[in-house]
Amino acid sequence: MDMAERIQNLRKMQGISQEQLGDKIGVSRQAVSKWESNQSVPDLDKVILMSEHFNVTTDYILKGIKSSDKLDEKKIKTNFSIIVATALNSIGLIAAFALWYERQVARAPAIGLIFMVLGCVVYGLGFINATDSTKKELRCKFWEINIWLVSFIPLSLIYNVVMFGVVAPYPLLWYPLIAFPIFCMIYIFICFYVRKRCKKRMK
Repeated sequence: MDMAERIQNLRKMQGISQEQLGDKIGVSRQAVSKWESNQSVPDLDKVILMSEHFNVTTDYILKGIKSSDKLDEKKIKTNFSIIVATALNSIGLIAAFALWYERQVARAPAIGLIFMVLGCVVYGLGFINATDSTKKELRCKFWEINIWLVSFIPLSLIYNVVMFGVVAPYPLLWYPLIAFPIFCMIYIFICFYVRKRCKKRMK
């Protein structure tokens, strides 16, 4: 990978246009386009500005030398936050299901949602501490998986309250039976839509 490709990849990872990058470092969109197509190379002062904006070293932009161990450690910590957040969301879902199955109490979905709020807080802290160049990747990694977990209880609550006036953490199979397939279609549509948006943003 040459310098032109590295600049383009860093820009795309952050989800900004050539014009937006140019505005941030004080050059035109055409200048950025020429850098990314190998028609010219940026001056050293612009390389420094880009390294500060993308939170990478100038050596990485110029020579492709990987970022420092400190940045690598930071990336590991932010990825770990996704693992912890996903675990908390999963525990919340399982706990809500188990408690409702055993006792049918209104606090079952509340307990599940508390775990999920904690999971989202952990993810949020990891997102805040992530570098600007990895935030988009972190966001997509989290939501590609966790949209299936985080959306289930809220959608189930809406479904059960509207259809049956019951507060339950998963959809109940009561009459009319047609309601359950509709719930499934809405749930799957929302989850696949979010995943598709994430994949589109990563391109």
